[in-house]
Amino acid sequence: MKKHLIAILLISCFLLSCAGGDGSRTYTIPRGSPQIQKPYVVNGMRYYPISDARGFTQKGVASWYGKKFHGRRTSNGEFYDMYAMTAAHKTLPFNTYVQVINRENNKSTVVRINDRGPFVRGRIIDLSHSGAKEIDMVGKGTAEVKIIALAREIPGTSSRTVVEIKNWQKGNFTVQIGAFQEKKNANNLANRLRVLFDYVNIMKTVNENGVTFYRLHVSKAANLTKAEANEKALKEMGFDEAFIVRI
Repeated sequence: MKKHLIAILLISCFLLSCAGGDGSRTYTIPRGSPQIQKPYVVNGMRYYPISDARGFTQKGVASWYGKKFHGRRTSNGEFYDMYAMTAAHKTLPFNTYVQVINRENNKSTVVRINDRGPFVRGRIIDLSHSGAKEIDMVGKGTAEVKIIALAREIPGTSSRTVVEIKNWQKGNFTVQIGAFQEKKNANNLANRLRVLFDYVNIMKTVNENGVTFYRLHVSKAANLTKAEANEKALKEMGFDEAFIVRI
């Protein structure tokens, strides 16, 4: 436990030193642009959209948005329709279809990601009114949910690249806790995490815009239950945007 607390303090200091800014709102999500998958900043926090949703699962709190935003532009340039089956997510690729399961009543729905958000700590997805209605969370406003990536629609075509995992409970899983454009920053954090975890890996990726990222993966698990426990532990250490990926 002492070792765990020391590591949390070290990592917390690292995160604070990298955050910068005064906490004022900086909203730089490009709208209606071919570059909408680029990193963006909201409230001083930088987000790195992932290029591939294959094997993506996530647990957390869902919320929904409605009339106030109906007819406004979404982050991918569409007009928000509260009656369509869509949702906002901070990092999933646009046009990814996800299954959202309400863990409180086991109801589920499928929505398409076309917006960014929600930018409230602890919340992982913002559903349209219709999406929220399907899993019976409109009245309550929020619900504990699980997200599973299903497919990605290719704009301008009728095809979808299926990324559904037939048996998503078994496999090799890790937890991504961050993405860095500077390899040095990824290495610094990785070295701190090796105090606690046997598996810490930096994966170099290049997105569709030719930008290089160093994605930091921590822990390895042979089933989703164990991976979810690792994800929970990392979130308790301050990595709020941690999510599970299949490797």
